[in-house]
Amino acid sequence: MRIFISALFCLLFSSFAMAQQIYVVSASSNDPVPNAVISNAEKTESTITNFDGMADISKFSDTEILYFVHVAHKPFQITKSEIIKAGNVVYLDIDENQLSEVVISVSKWEQDKKDIAQKIVSISTEEIALATPQTSADLLQSSGQVFIQKSQLGGGSPIIRGFSTNRLLITVDGVRMNTAIFRGGNVQNVIAIDPFTIDRTEVILGPGSVVYGSDAVGGVMNFYTAQPKFGIRGKNIVSGNAFARYASASNEMTGHFDLNVGLEKWAFLTSVSYTDFDDLKMGSHGPDDYLRNEFVTTVNGVDTVVQNEDPEEQVFTGYDQVNFLQKIHYTPNEVWDFNASLIYTTTSDYPRYDRLIRHTDGNLRSAEWYYGPQKWFMGNLHVAQKSGNRFYDKMKIAAAYQYFEESRNDRNFGSTTLERTKEQVDVYSINFDFEKKYGDKISMYYGLEYILNNVFSDGSQQNVETGNVTRAPSRYPDGSTWQSIAAYFSINNNFSEKLRFQGGLRYNRIILYSQFDDEFFDFPFNEANIDTDAVTGTAGLSWLPNDILQWKLNFSTAFRAPNIDDVGKIFDSEPGSVVVPNPDLKPEYAYNAELGLSANLGKKFSLDLATYYTYLDNALVRRDFNLNGETEILFGGELSNVQAIQNAARTRIYGFEAGLKYQFTDQIEFASQYTFTGGEEELDDGAITPSRHVSPQFGNTSLTFNNKRLMVSAFANYNGTFDFEDLAPSQQNNDFLYARDENGNPYSPSWYTLNLRTKYHFTKKLTGVFSLENITDQRYRPYSSGIAGAGRNLIASLKYSF
Repeated sequence: MRIFISALFCLLFSSFAMAQQIYVVSASSNDPVPNAVISNAEKTESTITNFDGMADISKFSDTEILYFVHVAHKPFQITKSEIIKAGNVVYLDIDENQLSEVVISVSKWEQDKKDIAQKIVSISTEEIALATPQTSADLLQSSGQVFIQKSQLGGGSPIIRGFSTNRLLITVDGVRMNTAIFRGGNVQNVIAIDPFTIDRTEVILGPGSVVYGSDAVGGVMNFYTAQPKFGIRGKNIVSGNAFARYASASNEMTGHFDLNVGLEKWAFLTSVSYTDFDDLKMGSHGPDDYLRNEFVTTVNGVDTVVQNEDPEEQVFTGYDQVNFLQKIHYTPNEVWDFNASLIYTTTSDYPRYDRLIRHTDGNLRSAEWYYGPQKWFMGNLHVAQKSGNRFYDKMKIAAAYQYFEESRNDRNFGSTTLERTKEQVDVYSINFDFEKKYGDKISMYYGLEYILNNVFSDGSQQNVETGNVTRAPSRYPDGSTWQSIAAYFSINNNFSEKLRFQGGLRYNRIILYSQFDDEFFDFPFNEANIDTDAVTGTAGLSWLPNDILQWKLNFSTAFRAPNIDDVGKIFDSEPGSVVVPNPDLKPEYAYNAELGLSANLGKKFSLDLATYYTYLDNALVRRDFNLNGETEILFGGELSNVQAIQNAARTRIYGFEAGLKYQFTDQIEFASQYTFTGGEEELDDGAITPSRHVSPQFGNTSLTFNNKRLMVSAFANYNGTFDFEDLAPSQQNNDFLYARDENGNPYSPSWYTLNLRTKYHFTKKLTGVFSLENITDQRYRPYSSGIAGAGRNLIASLKYSF
């Protein structure tokens, strides 16, 4: 749209200027390319594109060949007359081998990726558009370096380097999404982030506590949403996109619309998405243990087990979701920048599929088990200032309010009592971040942060026959609070063009308070009052001995302070066990070392390797406990073993990651990614067991053809085996999630899918993406997941831009 408005402007106001002004854009995104050098063959004349990608070529003759050079794009040549004939627009192709990528996540400020000692995975706008992910969890999985667990179709719990759930941090536009009730069990909050609004995703593999604080033990997932676009050269613009998608495996129907209004100093972006999923169908070739042979339905008030006419259909997995985003961007001058946004997302009720397939004494245990609507609202204001004073060159202030709501509803087979819990969390946060540069070699980053979580929790029981509702235990102590106060400092020092250093320190204080209600339980304590602090650090070197190699060595520490979920939760963790509160907890600390190597062997071949080791001390794990000396209590009508979260283990995680790319031609590329993770937990009693969140080896491989109009990609996704002895004890007890080996023990079989994806530009405005996933119709279930993956799946989507 920017191209056409710019061309129309020139046409209306000056045909002569139109013949001399050209517009240089990136072929992959249609974004302007600033600072592109244009010269003739003898280099006696040259010019450079401005911020809007515009350049005046009047100094060149019509017959001259013009040469275009830009650091991030491939060299290009064309005659001036051909440019004018093509409408004064020049398209440059991205050159990934020459691109010096800029990342934000490590310091919250833009940095050259070559300066960073940690491994960062970046997923660009183009990659997101090609993958057409159904949720943001699927988007992370498409990177080939993040493992995704799903307990239900409305799920997606990332696993990074052997850590998961509340040991990983999620941010959206720099605002922390983790709340005080993020649990150690699988979480699905990431699906609340609309993939249609994501402009870029950056994943830090490994600890990130210096900048992000508690929970950033295994990694940090940073989602950056699209920014409103301003008018071009003072001319207002109106642009947008309309998108529709269908997927056959879940009968998915998705619609999306966004509208951008750009003025000279104001810009507005509105986005709405709606997705409706039906029950997901699994593949035909694989373990029969995954089949949905029967399910429970209620007929005339009586729970009845019904035989499934199509066992490959995973009955009670469908749900729908709505996402809304509104952004306002204002730049009054070159010094100040204001950006405000509102995000709201909600789901329908959605069944927890893994609980609906559990059996007790040979019969299905639950008649109902579903989450209520998962709601998330965020309002945030970002203020940026360029100053250049003695204390900082740039400043950012980010103030945000978030509201989270989730609920659980379950009823045992044959019971008339529906157990219900509902949680609401208000989160207030403010961040001050500063950047100061000292010459070309030293950059300093520092900041302050305050976060407050207010947790509200309610429990009830409903008689499904009479409708009567009575009070019941809540999941968490109602009115609990969790606060974080922190200051951090980091520095980058480019000792030379070949050797660069990055280091930093953070001080964090965490204050937690919960008051326990004695209406339902006789706890030997009335409150939890934990006031603790932590100091974490990082130090790393990036060494570029030549134009081919880059070595990265990094040491870092991280921590996770106990949250409300650790301290105050009451719930049934697995059949026959109940978790009770424990106010005597301390933070867990991680110590990490990693070594990485990147190699660009010419312009065609690149290799990326990394290995790491992480030691987690005072690990918070669920273990047997006693309550007033009792090791068993009656909970939910069942005599259950008492457990609690405790600092009772030490965890060792190690792994290896490898990625390679080979460019056969300008249009054909081969790429492959492989991840191996291992780990174990050592308990206080000396017992050693596999770590629960270590994933099997996994990866993907692709062969892609791409020109300006057509892209075709054939790719394979694959996972390794986890035998019975590789499973953590908690997973061995959850045998209903797994297939059975020849000895009748649960295990996670290896699996693969073969897939084909095409992208075609019908016109500059209309683009289609058509995929056939799991072509061989494999029946598989990712490790620790409660739901089998999609069988053969035809996905068709159309996007119209205006």
